[in-house]
Amino acid sequence: MSQIPETMQAVVCHGPGDYRLETRPVPRPGPGEVLVKVIAAGICAGDVKCFQGTPMFWGDANRKAYAETDVIPGHEFVGRVVALGEGAGHRHGLALGDVAVSEQIVPCGECRFCREGNYWMCQPHDLYGFHRVTQGSWAEYMIYPAKSRNYRLPDGMDPRHGVFVEPLGCSIHAVNRGNIGFNDVVVISGCGALGLGMVAAARMKNPAKLIALDLNPHRLELAKRCGADIVMNPAEVDVVQAIRDLTGGYGCDVYIEATGAGKSVEQGLLAIRKLGTFVEFSVFKDPVTVDWTIIGDSKELNIHGAHLSPNTYPHAIRMIAEGRLPMEDILTHRLPLSGFREGIDIAADGRHSLKVILEPGAAA
Repeated sequence: MSQIPETMQAVVCHGPGDYRLETRPVPRPGPGEVLVKVIAAGICAGDVKCFQGTPMFWGDANRKAYAETDVIPGHEFVGRVVALGEGAGHRHGLALGDVAVSEQIVPCGECRFCREGNYWMCQPHDLYGFHRVTQGSWAEYMIYPAKSRNYRLPDGMDPRHGVFVEPLGCSIHAVNRGNIGFNDVVVISGCGALGLGMVAAARMKNPAKLIALDLNPHRLELAKRCGADIVMNPAEVDVVQAIRDLTGGYGCDVYIEATGAGKSVEQGLLAIRKLGTFVEFSVFKDPVTVDWTIIGDSKELNIHGAHLSPNTYPHAIRMIAEGRLPMEDILTHRLPLSGFREGIDIAADGRHSLKVILEPGAAA
């Protein structure tokens, strides 16, 4: 611990729109805990919406606030192990100097969901960067708690690319929820960072046809590189009719929604065939209203949510290490920790970015 400073720079959430760069004590690892020096931390749509005060995080008349104040944000990250608490090396299979990632949720291991093996739905739901007990990665150092689920990155993998393990793991889980078969026509709506991960993961399922939708031509080109057979821009093409034309009038078998836009939800319900599967993986700023008759009486659809990334981190690490995604094109913006507000603005705008990352060790 002698080479580890007493204090560090960290971004701290004091409420919606009130995030500050502060000097905080460097945490010391307790039994079973791992201290890492953060290499890179991502800014995702959830971080943006939390900053903006979305009710999902800060509550409304129908739900309590999930986010807490006095918390360091950040749940997408990669770090280098610099200290180990008692028993932590054996518990997590990590050694000093290892580059490692940690699943975004730290399960309690005791609630009903954890006991049944559904740890990603853990009732306390302690995600990094939202609760005080699981401080996040927008800092120079952070703790991987004793109950965290951690993974060492292989030698030869660019450490910065580890920041994409969390979003790619979420993408893989969403694709798994689609139960894709070899004969399926699959549509992925939205080719942001998560959507591109879904395209790459769906390609590995080898469906009959894989279609990607986005309003951004550059993202559509990246979708092709990730494995899409056909790309469409909804601003230029009637995608519902085009999908019906490609499927003999039936519609697609699986529609995965990854835009967080209400129009994409309605578009999917119209484009999907009877008895099809609709997967929703997005954080919406506002409630979405659709004709639920389509889901039930008209088409008898299978509607699946997708939350977090259960049991997918090893697959995500392997996909990145094998070069299945154009990582240098996905990690579009790299900023020092002091540039967090600029990073939030870039990610919120979204027109010229995919994955915005903070590098706490970079010079301002």
